[in-house]
Amino acid sequence: MGKITKRYVDALTPKSSEYFYWDDQIPGFGVRVSPRGKKSYIIQYRSGGRTRRMNLGVHGILTPNQARDLARHELGAVAFGGDPSGELQKERRAPNVSVLCERFLNEHVAFRCKPSTFRDYRQACEKYIKPKFGSHRIQDVTRVDVNELHHSLRNKPYQANRVLSVISKMFNLAEVWGLRADGTNPTRHVAKYPEKKRERFLGAKEVEKLWHVLDASVEDGRETVHVAAAFKILLLTGCRLSEIQKMKWSYIKGEVLWLPDAKTGPRRVLLSQSTLNVINALPRVNGNPFVIIGKIKGQHVTDLQKPWRRIRYNANLNDVRIHDLRHTYASFAAMAGHSLPMIGKLLGHTQAQTTARYAHLADTITRNAANEVDGLISEFTNPASKKPNLHLIGD
Repeated sequence: MGKITKRYVDALTPKSSEYFYWDDQIPGFGVRVSPRGKKSYIIQYRSGGRTRRMNLGVHGILTPNQARDLARHELGAVAFGGDPSGELQKERRAPNVSVLCERFLNEHVAFRCKPSTFRDYRQACEKYIKPKFGSHRIQDVTRVDVNELHHSLRNKPYQANRVLSVISKMFNLAEVWGLRADGTNPTRHVAKYPEKKRERFLGAKEVEKLWHVLDASVEDGRETVHVAAAFKILLLTGCRLSEIQKMKWSYIKGEVLWLPDAKTGPRRVLLSQSTLNVINALPRVNGNPFVIIGKIKGQHVTDLQKPWRRIRYNANLNDVRIHDLRHTYASFAAMAGHSLPMIGKLLGHTQAQTTARYAHLADTITRNAANEVDGLISEFTNPASKKPNLHLIGD
């Protein structure tokens, strides 16, 4: 043994088996020489009753003095109860983001969210998150990584914000599962993009035109009676598309539609007579429990987007989405003078801010009422317009 120097290490020759040369100044610091002549600086120590070795680097890349400094640092950690080799192995075995995605989907989303949410989250993981940093270790993902992904989707602000939300939820759970230090979610301070909320809803003449096109499309055979009925029911109830697609005859109890798996949880929808007329006119198919039947035996209709594109084209409503029928229902409720809480109840909203988009319509009704009251009062406060034959109740 002696002091490890460059000259001495250069002079070491390979043997038939691996061997070590130990420094006489720093106990546990040495050089490992492989049968092929590769020379590596190492440290050797005991931890947990076991002898451990840890590579510091290859001779030629590290100088003896650099290796000596590293050895002092790592062996100093050992003196305070550390295990640098064990910690390094643990880091190397640490799961990456792809593993986190799968655990997030299979252990959390699959049990706590709806199938449609699972599909959306799966798509976000496969299409955006895994390609960007799926191979990164969970603890290595930074705010810069997340911001770069978010920024790359800036032309699709809605999609960018949904992906950001998925990442945030995943890394919150990573902290809960002990895969990342508390309070280190990399989405923190990454600002969401502003989203333009669509306010499209149909006017009275547009509703009339749409209804006429729906009837005509069935008469000339372009659409099935079930497809046309689906759009009528959406317009008359304000329900979500998936709620009507998956509606079963067993869900209808008299004038009430029970939705056991609505987006916000089980809820009931009171059916108007017009809605009941549409539903009751539909033929039932033996062996198929669904009201809006599809092409596959025993199943509900799965694609209403294609027929909707044909229908809206014929109705000259090319900018109208299916979901806008729900907005139309709500807007008519607001213009009829119903309060925002009532509209929220009709739509199955659980949060007041979701219904707030219809506030300006409700305000219009309130403003008109206020103007009417103002006009009545003005008749008594403005001498020029005072009418002698009018008198207040209670005079």
